[in-house]
Amino acid sequence: MQRPLPTSLLTTLALALTLTGCSAAAAPEPKDTRPPTAPTGVTATAGSARTVHVMWSAATDDRAVTGYAVYREGRKVKELPATTLMTDVTGLAPASRHRFTVRAHDAAGNVSPDSAAVTATTLPPAAEDRTPPTIPTGLRVTADGSRAATLSWRPAKDDTRVTAYDVYQADTRIHTVPGADTTAHVTGLRPGTAYAFTVRARDAAENSSPDSTPVDLTTASAPGAPANTAPSALVATFAKGEITVSWLPPVTGAPVTHHELHLNGRFATTIVWGGAPPPGRATYTFPVQDPPGTRYTLTLRAQLPDGTWGDFSAPRTVVVR
Repeated sequence: MQRPLPTSLLTTLALALTLTGCSAAAAPEPKDTRPPTAPTGVTATAGSARTVHVMWSAATDDRAVTGYAVYREGRKVKELPATTLMTDVTGLAPASRHRFTVRAHDAAGNVSPDSAAVTATTLPPAAEDRTPPTIPTGLRVTADGSRAATLSWRPAKDDTRVTAYDVYQADTRIHTVPGADTTAHVTGLRPGTAYAFTVRARDAAENSSPDSTPVDLTTASAPGAPANTAPSALVATFAKGEITVSWLPPVTGAPVTHHELHLNGRFATTIVWGGAPPPGRATYTFPVQDPPGTRYTLTLRAQLPDGTWGDFSAPRTVVVR
């Protein structure tokens, strides 16, 4: 006959098991001692007599890159989050040469080696110039796979000279090239996503042209992913205190009766047709009371036949006049 264990022994075993379980649960993660890789593709372009634009490609890490630091002549001049791969270094002397490097760091404080060094010379001081360049024209975009694109345009003109072209996506500058270039290679795009790009010309006095006419690009969907369902051919205009938006709804096999309008990345309203939606282009007008110069970035998405919301359109920026 098997006898039960004494109470004292049971208590000892239970305590041992409890301590063992707690010890296993509290085991610390291995310390992160591996630094990120050095940033690559670093470029430096003088934008004026006192600024240089520095850009680079993302570094990699066994966990995650959390930020970048930009150095000029070995001294840190900018600290940036991991999502930022470009910056303007300002306050420089005219016609001065500078050397730039970039380092990446992670959450554990590990720092990458220096990137390859690049140099740039700021432009000579210029006489007072308040005339912006003309608008770049003929903007075109070509997809390079599902994550990159090449933009090209015809040169702008200026009363002195164009020193740089700035590429914008959704009213945010994402790339800069020297004034002698009329192409730009944009990377870091997402598959199956609608984008809109514009270009501005800039001179040595930091005068910028108005935006070029936007061009849209929808990147190819990832293998096995559904096709993009974004509204297309979006146009936004301002007149007499109102913004008018028109677009082509996506082809879904059924009438599209609901659209969501987003302003500056936030939900604004749902556009609903009570009956059958209009054929061809759809149009919606709404009032705005903001002061002149206020900029809105608009996007739309449609409700699909299964009740889910589709992909966002390429954005459009409109300025209150």
